Amino acid sequence: MVHGRSFLHVVAGLLMVGLSVATKKEAVKNNSGVQPAGQCGTWVKKPEGGLFTSPNYPNKYPPERECIYVIEAPPRQCIDLFFDEKYSIEPSWECKFDHIEVRDGPFGFSPIIGRYCGQQSPQYIRSSGRYLWIKFVADGELEAIGFSANYNFTTDPDFQDMGIPKPLPACEFEMTGPEGIIESQQIIRDGKASQTEAVDCKWFIRASPRSKIYLRFLDYEMQNSNECKRNFVAVYDGSGSVEDLKCKFCSTVASDVTLRTALGVVRMWADEHSRRSRFRILYTTFKEPPCEADMFFCHSNMCINNSLVCNGIQNCVYPWDENHCKEKRKANILDNLNNTNGSIIGVTCCIVLVLLVVSVTVQIKQPRKKYVVQRDDFQEVFQEMPRRYDLGDIAELTDDVETTFQKNCVHEHHCGRAKTAAVMDPHHHHHHYHHHHHHDNRRSIVVMKHSYSQEEAEIEDELDEEVPTTSHRLARHDKAVQRFCLIGSLSKHESEYNTTRV
Repeated sequence: MVHGRSFLHVVAGLLMVGLSVATKKEAVKNNSGVQPAGQCGTWVKKPEGGLFTSPNYPNKYPPERECIYVIEAPPRQCIDLFFDEKYSIEPSWECKFDHIEVRDGPFGFSPIIGRYCGQQSPQYIRSSGRYLWIKFVADGELEAIGFSANYNFTTDPDFQDMGIPKPLPACEFEMTGPEGIIESQQIIRDGKASQTEAVDCKWFIRASPRSKIYLRFLDYEMQNSNECKRNFVAVYDGSGSVEDLKCKFCSTVASDVTLRTALGVVRMWADEHSRRSRFRILYTTFKEPPCEADMFFCHSNMCINNSLVCNGIQNCVYPWDENHCKEKRKANILDNLNNTNGSIIGVTCCIVLVLLVVSVTVQIKQPRKKYVVQRDDFQEVFQEMPRRYDLGDIAELTDDVETTFQKNCVHEHHCGRAKTAAVMDPHHHHHHYHHHHHHDNRRSIVVMKHSYSQEEAEIEDELDEEVPTTSHRLARHDKAVQRFCLIGSLSKHESEYNTTRV
């Protein structure tokens, strides 16, 4: 019996120890939202609300403490915060010593709502959105009992007409490896949610031990920019809890993020009216120097895997991994074509080919026009040209010359000796009268005829080179008549000269 009772006592003792250990573990788990975890008082979270207190409440809080609490409400809801009446914090001017600080948002730089201390508890506080950031600070002197606060969730006035959204679909992704792409298109591609459903998706990036994570945004756009209640992209460092929220983007710009732990979480929230919001992130795991043998040094305190060097993607903060890459082959233009560019080029080529075929077909079927040149003017010119004379037709030539001379040389001054002297070379006359023998009229007529034939040949050559108009024909006809007058005058002059000598 004694041994049985002692055995029962041992079992009971073991059970008590197990329960105490379980209670401590549960307490640490409940305090996961407190920094540092498990050392800043009670922290209870429930779907409809919760509570948190200062350390050792309702006893005096310890000196030199700083606790941070971050509260997150469900979508389209905000937070109501109430402090218990049993409240006491060391009073000071502007609460510069022990105090509670409350901010409207998830960060320490969010807009401040108030800073509180003294013996009177703060009044009711309501957030403008889904988050409240609360910090408790205690210095090394004059401790008090601290505070106890309760919070619950209520409908956000901005969404009062829309009501609480439907239950959100489960949407989580696991990412591993030295690098990878996280993008909003995965939600539709993997069938996590439809295009009309509100989404609250998380991507968990798990790096190897002692590694860190670098995130670089390749694409980012919020459909309702600057409206964080409707859409945002958030990054967590260490867990998916709001207490580990590193940064949140809901404006028009998103910057690169470097995480200090081996677990990173990317979260996207978009309501039904913000599903066109999109993002695309390249993540790269790295270690701090000194780099191992299979690592590449990025010159920015980063050592990345050698397989990421010269892969066409910038994995370092600065493009050290893509500089001075020895290309094994020249870049082909086809390598730079994606599906969109290929489609555009294909459609353009088809259109050009169709237009070319249509143009050739029209040219073949179109009747050819014949152009006939009218030569009536040329025929008239040839008909009106002066008659050509041969050396044998002396009598006929003489009649033509006399007739022309009578018509155009009525007065002697028209075709007289003055004009003849101006045209004839004086040296030629001198040589003719002094050195030549006697010539009769027949010889003079033959010389005149020969001269006329040369002049007429020159006129005909000019007509062959260029077909004259009517005005040109008249002008040339007058010129020929004047030349005939000149020849006639010369003939008359020689006849008179010969008669005198006889």
